[in-house]
Amino acid sequence: MPSSAEPRTAASSGGVQSLERAFDLLERMADAGGEVGLSELSASSGLPLPTIHRLMRTLVACGYVRQQPNRRYALGPRLIRLGESSARLLGTWARPHLARLVEETGETANMALLDGDEVVYVAQVPSRHSVRMFTEVGRRVLPHTTGVGKALLAQSADDEVRALLARTGMPAATEKTITTPDGFLAELARVRESGFAMDDNEQEIGVRCLAVPVPDSPTSAAISISGPSGRVTEAATERIVPLLQVVAAELSKSLAATTVTA
Repeated sequence: MPSSAEPRTAASSGGVQSLERAFDLLERMADAGGEVGLSELSASSGLPLPTIHRLMRTLVACGYVRQQPNRRYALGPRLIRLGESSARLLGTWARPHLARLVEETGETANMALLDGDEVVYVAQVPSRHSVRMFTEVGRRVLPHTTGVGKALLAQSADDEVRALLARTGMPAATEKTITTPDGFLAELARVRESGFAMDDNEQEIGVRCLAVPVPDSPTSAAISISGPSGRVTEAATERIVPLLQVVAAELSKSLAATTVTA
């Protein structure tokens, strides 16, 4: 979360300042957990209270923000449709990159996002092997059981991870699942050091998954390959992880690309 009151994006000469400020406030609300008070927004954004109040009134009227009985403001339900549509497009944009992973590794490739306390799969390109892994797009799983979940949570502070684990309860999916916060935090330290995450029979026995985060993604995202443990061996891992990192960087550039028209 940005710690200063500096604007997140520089205003272009043709930009509309109020629109930029409104989107900035929505992002700050999301960073704060979805519900904030006007004074908190003023402190984090550096904008005067009257300006924030005017912008929030407009967002409330449009349904993108709602005012709670306690007078605080929360993200509104109209954002759900935008988010769902955006997630579908994100999967569409990612698919060519996932297809490259399948072509070069032979294994199923996935893209997943962190949505609240869960991991949601937004795109997949299946392996051509007759024995292959399949995860339905839209499926939600707890992050402590998956490679993509580890890759995503490795970007968070330990206290935030502990809070999430306390909410989910860390149930075991298999006998290999890590089920203690200390054990999981130790695993995240390994992920940060090595630059990749592994689900080693922790979501499903006989399946191994390798995952990396998508750097500088507009929303926290990770890509992975998954396959039978007999094919995703230690030797295969040494070959696949650098490719995952290259593809993640290329996907990041693709997501950052914008088209400006006069």
